[in-house]
Amino acid sequence: MRRQFVGPFALVLHPRDVRERKEVGHGTIGVRTRGTGMGRSQTEDHGTAGPRLVGGPVLSAPGPPDGALPGVPYDTQHFALASGTEDASVVDRDVSGAVGRVLEQVLADRMARARDVHPLFGDDVAGRVAHFTRAGGKRTRSRFVWWALRACGGGGAVPVAAALRIGAALELVQTCALVHDDVMDGSALRRGRPALHVDVAGQYADAAPGGRAEQLGDGTAILAGDLALAWADDLLAETPLERRSERTVRRLWSDMRTEMVAGQYLDLHGQATGSRSLPRALRAARLKSALYSVERPLALGAALAGADDGTTAALCAAGRCVGTAFQLRDDLSDVFGDPRTTGKPAGGDISEGKPTCLVTLAHARAEAAGDRRSLRVLDRLLGHGPLTEEQLEEVREVLTDTGARRTVEAMIDRLVAQGLRHVDGALLDPHGGERLRLLLASAAGEGPPREAPPCGGRPRPVRAAGEGAGR
Repeated sequence: MRRQFVGPFALVLHPRDVRERKEVGHGTIGVRTRGTGMGRSQTEDHGTAGPRLVGGPVLSAPGPPDGALPGVPYDTQHFALASGTEDASVVDRDVSGAVGRVLEQVLADRMARARDVHPLFGDDVAGRVAHFTRAGGKRTRSRFVWWALRACGGGGAVPVAAALRIGAALELVQTCALVHDDVMDGSALRRGRPALHVDVAGQYADAAPGGRAEQLGDGTAILAGDLALAWADDLLAETPLERRSERTVRRLWSDMRTEMVAGQYLDLHGQATGSRSLPRALRAARLKSALYSVERPLALGAALAGADDGTTAALCAAGRCVGTAFQLRDDLSDVFGDPRTTGKPAGGDISEGKPTCLVTLAHARAEAAGDRRSLRVLDRLLGHGPLTEEQLEEVREVLTDTGARRTVEAMIDRLVAQGLRHVDGALLDPHGGERLRLLLASAAGEGPPREAPPCGGRPRPVRAAGEGAGR
């Protein structure tokens, strides 16, 4: 199968289709299909009756009219208009909803194509990817892309359409990451429901006994994660971008995917080898979460808006700080959080022996203080499988008594404050900058953002409403 673009839309072509283009009037492209030489039965055997449109009806793309945007390819402008891009001010009121509408269109198309390949694959794999993505969380990464775009003054039809599609693509990357993460960690629950691999194993428990259902579940989850990542890459590849931002956006996307995998590997390696290095734990947290969850989405939004180097650097620095705080908060929530809120059993990182900053700090402090009791608890319970409530409470006491919990909470506060200072030092659109600041402050579990004075006395055009000296 290959894909050909006619104006703003993609046509999926069977390899045997021979297509030719004809000029039909001024600037209009017509497509004519020659016969394939296959009869009806042959067409049915090959599972296709010809090309199928992806994304909407075929529209003719008229030539550039007077007043076309300078520096923007006209077919890119036409895409933004013909694909029903929402006005930026409308998206501002419900970013998650706007991204969700794009996702619905994309997932419906991908689901139909998957079922065309094979109904069982469409239901068991593609269907689960679509369901998992639709039931996504807070769309935080999508909102970072959007509010970085708006904070940097972006609001034209082309960057708005691109931001929503990239936001949707990030949701698919998140699906990939979580589904694979659950397999690697052996997690039974995700968002309060059976993890994807557990769900598949349960479906085929009778048909595939003797452990084969579990193997099928694990394998299906790996394939589902791969499919989600492929769909995400497809979505980005099919997104028209302005010339000024195209190269930067594609490079950022490529780097983000590599960094995410690198962070996951460092996490796995530390877990297997029993690493107790705090710098290594912080590095893994930055790669696995800070870059992927906050910094890169902010950089993508800034690139779409055509932000200057100084503004982009300020937003990336803010994202690095807040993203690291985001991961540290997640580490605390895993041990001390309510499963009804987190959607997964408490203590998963402890039972799996993950070398989080929280655990690494507790171990280092217990060693420095000669606290043998705390060291015995950690050695006995870290990485030795599921914990009882009493065992988890023992670990909580160690994390609290050694001061590790208090130190991590202070690190979170400090990192969020540093991140907000970077934002306050940048010259941003007042409305978009304020909303971005509020989102960054809340990402690591903060309440209303605290006062963060600007760096170096630079102008501060952004203030969050109702903000004071305290929380």
